[in-house]
Amino acid sequence: MQNITLGYAMTGSFCTIKESLNALKVLSQYDIKILPIMSETVYNTDTRFAKAQDLIKEVEEICKAKIINSIVSAEPIGPKNLLDILVVAPATGNTLAKNALGITDSAVTMAIKAHLRNNKPVVFGIATNDALGASAKNIGLLHNTKNIFFVPYKQDDPHSKNNSLICDFSLIPQTVELALQGKQIQPIII
Repeated sequence: MQNITLGYAMTGSFCTIKESLNALKVLSQYDIKILPIMSETVYNTDTRFAKAQDLIKEVEEICKAKIINSIVSAEPIGPKNLLDILVVAPATGNTLAKNALGITDSAVTMAIKAHLRNNKPVVFGIATNDALGASAKNIGLLHNTKNIFFVPYKQDDPHSKNNSLICDFSLIPQTVELALQGKQIQPIII
């Protein structure tokens, strides 16, 4: 993986942001340009896991770029053909549902819509408590959508949260490499 521009978007699974940051750090070691994107919620919300300003600062330092954090700033991704690939990690059930249904109401959903118009890959790193419940049908739809790829995932706590799925964030780089070739990494369920 070299000489590409990768978009890296984060949505509101706050408990998995640290794992996502670790994957972002690994990706930053490749000879690639990374364009960071955050949902408005992640960009503006302090949680027990991180203060928004601390997260923003860390992501911008890793990527050496300002974060896209609005619909208006994400829209040019398509017409200007800014990205070779877009990663969304963590990808919440909310974000997955909106993409499955064609809803564009945030910086991240606009980035995805804008990027897909160029027939280039989007990689989702699932992190949602309702993946095997209300979100299952949307995940199924996305699995059958052109240019959509998934980081391998598993149940993260089948006894306490039996509908919850989480991706293996450490497999994001390998998933990206294959998605750039139009291939889904296997096995997808680990």
